[in-house]
Amino acid sequence: MIPRIGRSGLALVAALALAGCGSQEIYGQLKEGQANDMIAALRDAHIDAAKSADKDGQWAVAVSPDDFSKAIQLLRAKGLPREDFANLGSLFEKKGLVSSPVEERARLIYGLSQELSHTVSEIDGVVQARVHLAMPEADPLSDKIKPASAAIFVKYQPGYDLRSQTGAIKSLVTNSIEGLAYDKVSVVMVPSQAAPPPEQSMLVASFDSWASRLLLALAGLGGLATLFWRRRRPVAVPARVESEQA
Repeated sequence: MIPRIGRSGLALVAALALAGCGSQEIYGQLKEGQANDMIAALRDAHIDAAKSADKDGQWAVAVSPDDFSKAIQLLRAKGLPREDFANLGSLFEKKGLVSSPVEERARLIYGLSQELSHTVSEIDGVVQARVHLAMPEADPLSDKIKPASAAIFVKYQPGYDLRSQTGAIKSLVTNSIEGLAYDKVSVVMVPSQAAPPPEQSMLVASFDSWASRLLLALAGLGGLATLFWRRRRPVAVPARVESEQA
């Protein structure tokens, strides 16, 4: 029961400890969802972390200076913070200025690439995803149509075998771009560097050590009390049974 009570307030204790001993910001200008994902990943690895917001509503994540390098390695291995991809709605939002056809086409290709990259990055195990589209503009003076093509780059976490998903990813991109043939899509998959093994933080280690010593002390006191009680307990003397006279 004692360790359970202590762990329920561990997050608050970690924040107070960071504030007391000083902390170092590792990422800033984040959305709250991005900061929450980073905090969860760091605490799962026993790295004490805290988030804070500025006056503009942007969030920052900070850790102890001793955990700075390890935290950066862990977040990079997990692809955090997640990239904030653009979408077609925001790219084509009317802002008063009239864009040229060339600008509109470039914006369309970029928006499609961003949305497809976002979709692929949502697959479990994907650390980073990029979809590069090549969509040549039709030449009115030529009868030949230059085919569109796509190149997909996927970095995935160790322990996830995404090579079996290559066909599904190619089909996803092919069916999202008009006129794109399946054989014109290439996929490159590489594993990311493994995250450093989780280590018990000094705060958790000191708490566990304190709890273990307390439990051992209580067990020892209980044993001494039992021994003392047994020694003080009066010994029962069996009553003598007098033999009946004949």
